[in-house]
This record gives sequence, structure tokens and C-alpha cells, in this order.
Amino acid sequence: MFAYTKTILERVSFNPLLFCKELEKALKILLPYEIEKLTEWLFQFTVEKPELRQCLNYVKLYN
Repeated sequence: MFAYTKTILERVSFNPLLFCKELEKALKILLPYEIEKLTEWLFQFTVEKPELRQCLNYVKLYN
């Protein structure tokens, strides 16, 4: 499920609102260790896309 989530997030990364919505959905279904992996991936992925950094607030709510 983690790999599928990454694929979806990469595809919708052109739209910050859609990215946040998909991230929020993913956080509801992923297992705790997958959320940790996703968090690490998000920090790396959003380095090049600062407009998506606002979505990291959703991850903080789930940790």
C-alpha cells in the first residue's frame, strides 16, 4: 500500500490541495510503520516542491 500511495502522491503533486487530500486519505489507511516510511519520503519529496510543505501538517497530526 505504501508504494501505491507514493505513486498517487507523485501524480497529484501538481496540485497542493489535491495532494493534501490524497495524503489525508492515505494516512487513514496506512499502517504505523508505513506512515513512518511515508513521512521520511515526504520530507525528501517536498524539498524540491516547497508548495507541498503545508501538507506535512497532516502527518504531524497522525504522529
